[in-house]
Amino acid sequence: MPELPEVETVRRTLAPAIGQRVGVVWASRARLRGALIPRRKLSAAVGQKIEAVRRWGKYLMVDIGADGLVLVVHLGMTGRLRLHQTGEPRVAHTHMVLELENLELRYSDPRRFGHVSVTARAVEHVHTPLSVLGLDALSAELSGTMLHRHTRRSRQSLKSFLMDQSIIAGLGNIYVCEALWVAKLRPTTRSHRLSLARANALVSAIRRVLNRALELGGTSLRDFVAADGATGENVHYLRVYGREGERCQRRGCGGVIRRRVVGGRATFHCPRCQTG
Repeated sequence: MPELPEVETVRRTLAPAIGQRVGVVWASRARLRGALIPRRKLSAAVGQKIEAVRRWGKYLMVDIGADGLVLVVHLGMTGRLRLHQTGEPRVAHTHMVLELENLELRYSDPRRFGHVSVTARAVEHVHTPLSVLGLDALSAELSGTMLHRHTRRSRQSLKSFLMDQSIIAGLGNIYVCEALWVAKLRPTTRSHRLSLARANALVSAIRRVLNRALELGGTSLRDFVAADGATGENVHYLRVYGREGERCQRRGCGGVIRRRVVGGRATFHCPRCQTG
């Protein structure tokens, strides 16, 4: 599932759509994550300009028109929000099309685990599912002190705690594994045992792995592509994720990466150097 760097990469590569006026809109009758695309609400975009494209955690928010219409999109596992040339054949499983002045903004999703909804900017903070999101993982407000304060009330493993979108929005399986490796923390350490010093180190590690992935256009394992069709290169620079049985890349460690299941998710770590 695309995480923050992948979704932010899509946001950045949607820039050519900003300022373009919406012409025709179309939506399929297929259900995404159990819900239909709200075609009547979406039709209010016709004649309006795309003002901005924002992101909160793993959600994209396309601001349309001065009246404050917001298109909310989550890519799920196989969703793609892409720009296409007008008249380019539509791929199978296309579920939404916004015809712009010289482009088309299309959402496709073979497995239909994604989410597309429409709300207003004035009430987006109470719009489900945005209303349950915590701080964005790259927010300047995210600090070791804030993280440490939240862990005081938690008996979850650090792995599960960091993947809780109501606390930190945007992290998923790949980057949690990577950040815990950078911070030398065990995925199974109980959150309430995290010291303030290690919470500071963990926040620094989160920013480090996310920013590196952003520089490389995200991690393309199978389905992810940016809005312009480009794949991410970060897959070649992962330190632990997907590297079971390989030697740890930390200088002087010599440990072997192991895979275990934590919180129902495959988790990769080095038992030799991740001891905190």
